[in-house]
Amino acid sequence: MMRALILALCLGLGFVGASSADEALANGAQPAGDVYGGAAYGGVNRNDPLSGRGFTVSRIKDVATLQSARDNQLVGYGLVIGVQGTGDGLRNSPFTEQSVRAMLENLGISTRGGASRSRNVAAVIVTANLPPFVQSGARIDVNVSSMGDATSLAGGTLVMTPLRAPDGEIYAVAQGSVIVSGFTAQGQAETLTQGVPTSGRVPNGAIVERQVPASFSADTTLTLQLRNPDFSTAVRITDAINEYAVSRFGQRLAAEQDARTVLINRPSNISSARFFAELENIVVESDAPARVVVDERTGTIVIGQQVRISRVAISHGALTVRITEMPQVVQPEPFSRGETAVEPFTAIDANQPDANVAMLDGPDLQTLVAGLNRLGVKPDGIIAILQGIKSAGALQAELVLQ
Repeated sequence: MMRALILALCLGLGFVGASSADEALANGAQPAGDVYGGAAYGGVNRNDPLSGRGFTVSRIKDVATLQSARDNQLVGYGLVIGVQGTGDGLRNSPFTEQSVRAMLENLGISTRGGASRSRNVAAVIVTANLPPFVQSGARIDVNVSSMGDATSLAGGTLVMTPLRAPDGEIYAVAQGSVIVSGFTAQGQAETLTQGVPTSGRVPNGAIVERQVPASFSADTTLTLQLRNPDFSTAVRITDAINEYAVSRFGQRLAAEQDARTVLINRPSNISSARFFAELENIVVESDAPARVVVDERTGTIVIGQQVRISRVAISHGALTVRITEMPQVVQPEPFSRGETAVEPFTAIDANQPDANVAMLDGPDLQTLVAGLNRLGVKPDGIIAILQGIKSAGALQAELVLQ
């Protein structure tokens, strides 16, 4: 009898617990599930009402960047020496000879009255990206590209080259061996080129001489910029940060400004670096407009996940025209004074295979791709079909032609 009473009591408590959980969900409470963000502090549960379906789940650091944490571009002009007879022709590239003379003059070697015909030197443009928060003495990679008529930079060495920013100041100095992935081989009757031998890279080839002034540590407002602007993603990032901030700091700190920008107020009792380190691993569901990208030069087609196509009927058939030249030799009659002549003869054959009318309906990406493959057309035909569907108003996406 006692066991029956205990069993009945446990079942009753279970029903009460289930009923309470259902009532909590009906009242808008967040269900137990995945933990989002703030792993060092336990995280918070988030139920995003904007997610009508499963989107790509990403960290904030993967979809947005800090405005103050930006790269700076550097550029410089220099010489690559030591190329094996594949450098600039000094007659066709007079600036190379001038640069060689100036370099030798700086080294204390007089070049007055002399003429140089060496093809072991190439004038190049050196470019680099200066990362954020980099300090003086750090090393960065540089890219080297020929600006004369040099045929290859393989085996060359970049001579000390100052790199300047748009403000005209020198921020780095580059020097080192140039690594070239392409090559060229030339004979008397044939030339073989693979890759791009006139450009290369110098890993860790530049030493930073001056750091870019930054006020990141003193900023009271952090500005997040989305890599792919989207209002829905900006709102989701704002809501996710605010949910974590309420749990961690007791107040809402983020506000969306537009489709690209989210502003975050930093609490006064935490550093900017530690504050953003807590926020950058928060997980959000990123969204993007429906878009189809077409590159007609290479036949590349990229279809986004959100692309939809209304039901349409498609008939696609390729017209093939073949023109064959078959000249015929005409002989004169025997014992005549005629001459042998060549008479042109052209055969033109036009062939258009039968094209059946097919139904295409794309309620999701998988069905759309299966329908396009079912048509059995090549990429150029798919491009023409997509353009026709867009003109018919059945493509519910943006068509981007590159």
